[in-house]
Amino acid sequence: MTYFKTEITSEHILSDKPLHERLLFPYVQIAPQLSGDVMELGCGWGRGIDCFQLDQIRYTGVDKNKSLISDLQTNYPLCTFQQLTLPDLSSFATGSFDHIIAFQVIEHIENDELFLEEIHRVLKPGGKLHLSTINRRFSISRNPWHIREYDAIGLTALLKMFFCKVDMKGVEGNELVWKYHFENRKSVKNIMRFDFFKLQYKLPAMLLRVPYELLNRLNRKKLICSQQGKFREISWKHFHVNENPDLGLDLFAICTKA
Repeated sequence: MTYFKTEITSEHILSDKPLHERLLFPYVQIAPQLSGDVMELGCGWGRGIDCFQLDQIRYTGVDKNKSLISDLQTNYPLCTFQQLTLPDLSSFATGSFDHIIAFQVIEHIENDELFLEEIHRVLKPGGKLHLSTINRRFSISRNPWHIREYDAIGLTALLKMFFCKVDMKGVEGNELVWKYHFENRKSVKNIMRFDFFKLQYKLPAMLLRVPYELLNRLNRKKLICSQQGKFREISWKHFHVNENPDLGLDLFAICTKA
């Protein structure tokens, strides 16, 4: 299943590979921990589903994109998929799930408190939320698809409003991953030098999405061909969990309901 938006990234597009592998890593990490009823919020094209033991869990995926949900239901007939727009989870009963996955989703949600309140409601007592989001400390430019971005202190405080235990860590990479990140940062900075009037911070997000998409795609293609093609070697195995979330490219939290 190929999806071409740079905000989602595809495993089938070579220039997306470094970011796809970075986003795949948390799925690999949590897969052994999953049991019972599992719901993924913002499942997209199903990046991490193949990491899970689907014969040992009851998986439900939700996303706002109807065509993706339809394709997923065809490809994974033993799973359940539902189209909905977050943060509305009213179609699910209180205390329905043992685990909820929300990777790279909360930054897109206008009402993040309602989002977490609903997640808390549909979790069973003792249930866990597995959440990731970009670390604002390492954000490269304004992303017009994001409502907001978080640092470790702010996100931890927000999560503790709803969960009795919050284990906040970071997703960090090896030397090659950091090389890609800083080359990307340098390339974007070169592009942004033409933004004399700082329009990326002044214009409505909707007006920035098309140029963001085009420039982002061109930039990724250039990066994947640089460094003698070494960035093509990046895989999820080049990432690890850092106990200090401030050092992670992404924040990675496991939250437990009382």
